[in-house]
Amino acid sequence: MGEDAETVLIRIRAAMPALRPSERRIAEEFTGDPAAAANLSIAELAARCETSTTSVVRFYQRMGYAHYKDFRIDLTRAVAREELALGRAGSSLPEVSGDIDRHDSLEGIVSKVAMNETLSIADTARALDMEALGEAVALLLGARRIDTFGVGASALVGLDLQQKLSRIGRTAITWHDAHSAWTSAATLDGTCVAVAVSHTGATTDTVEFLGIARASGASTVAITNFRESPLAGAADVTLTTAARETRFRSGALGSRIAQLMVVDCLFTGVAQASYDASMEALRNTYAVVHDRAVHKRG
Repeated sequence: MGEDAETVLIRIRAAMPALRPSERRIAEEFTGDPAAAANLSIAELAARCETSTTSVVRFYQRMGYAHYKDFRIDLTRAVAREELALGRAGSSLPEVSGDIDRHDSLEGIVSKVAMNETLSIADTARALDMEALGEAVALLLGARRIDTFGVGASALVGLDLQQKLSRIGRTAITWHDAHSAWTSAATLDGTCVAVAVSHTGATTDTVEFLGIARASGASTVAITNFRESPLAGAADVTLTTAARETRFRSGALGSRIAQLMVVDCLFTGVAQASYDASMEALRNTYAVVHDRAVHKRG
């Protein structure tokens, strides 16, 4: 299976915020039930989405395909891959999508949440740009100071990165409110790196933080689900997630597992590149916490 077949659904989801309303309806048809949508002709798809055949053609061309036939083939292969990955060969896509139904049992909810998070991690691993990841690792390795910022659930991801970097002796700071983040960003210079986290890439406070940091001379890294977002536009390096969302799980929830996976890859890359020093720091920090915990129990 080619790379296009593996990532076609990922690319459709990532493109949705920037699509025209007519194209977005087409994208929603494919992400909602790609197995069924892949069997529709251009005319049938246009009628179902209440749009023109021209919009359908424009949509699949925007996804990188010259011919609708090739787009449908890759879409069918992507669905088959997901079904096989879940051990669900022959199942329908609504089951694969994991949308929570009002009649689902708790066991069903657990299964669907686990399935969506498993697919979010797998899709993110498949779509993550290795060159961009290497650039981000190099920036963090050379940084005198690293500032992180995010809003809501993304703030927790920024905090996770800050704590991990601190464990290996990196000077890292996370900010919990926009004004403090902006003030700090204005003091950064060319020896510093600012890392911003936003699922949509359109959170104004987060975009402002990265823009101020860049204007101050700092290198900037964005972690977002959408490469064409304002946040990505303010970043020197963009690390893109491929989070899956359902009606019951907004971007704030659906994005977190994918963002944390990217943070773990980023941290591990930094730690490996400074292996001896990082391992010593991890041993020392573990020993300090462990010894004091034992002392308190005693």
